Amino acid sequence: MTTAFFRTIILYFILMVGLRLMGKRQIGELEPSELVLTLIISDLAAVPMQDFGIPLVNGVFPIITLLCLSMLLSFFSLKSIRFRGLVCGHPTVIIREGKILQQNMARNRFTVDELLEQLRSQGYSDLAAVKYAVLETSGQVSVLPYTKASPVTPQVMNLEVKDDVTLPTLLINDGHVMSENLEASGYDGAWLEKQLRARRLTSPRQVFFLTVDEAGTVVCVAKEGAA
Repeated sequence: MTTAFFRTIILYFILMVGLRLMGKRQIGELEPSELVLTLIISDLAAVPMQDFGIPLVNGVFPIITLLCLSMLLSFFSLKSIRFRGLVCGHPTVIIREGKILQQNMARNRFTVDELLEQLRSQGYSDLAAVKYAVLETSGQVSVLPYTKASPVTPQVMNLEVKDDVTLPTLLINDGHVMSENLEASGYDGAWLEKQLRARRLTSPRQVFFLTVDEAGTVVCVAKEGAA
């Protein structure tokens, strides 16, 4: 039992490190080579977890080898556009000027049902509203509608609007003060204590989360029962 416990922990952390090296991707956004790598690694990790007769190194070594290979492929993909296209493929236009390019869909084995599903998921139920649709290498479809079917924006209406988009910075996360974020935002502990007192809170431990944006707007949500 102890052997299984430590084997599982070791393999788990190796897999976690490997997935972090692959970058922040959702399953649906993985390139074909990344998806194959993920599947193979999961199988390799499962064998030494279940069969104690196999030395742990026999499972770890192939995993590390595949991760190194993945990093090597990523390096060459960054350096060579031709190699990137060979490994990852190229985006394919499947709707141009409102016309479905059936040969491109057949070449990528992309069905009409899948196309309609992708369009509906982005809010387009009418093909006549779509000017371009591009099948990306991840399998997702990017849709560029006709101008008349696009959402109305202030730019389209020639309206002058104030840019009030700000990016909040998290200063307290579930009772814990994010010191680096606090310093980067230009505030200190005294300012934070003042904000808490203004909301009748005595400790950061009473705060579920607290944020501040570039305009100085503070949003504070206390833990249930704390206020």
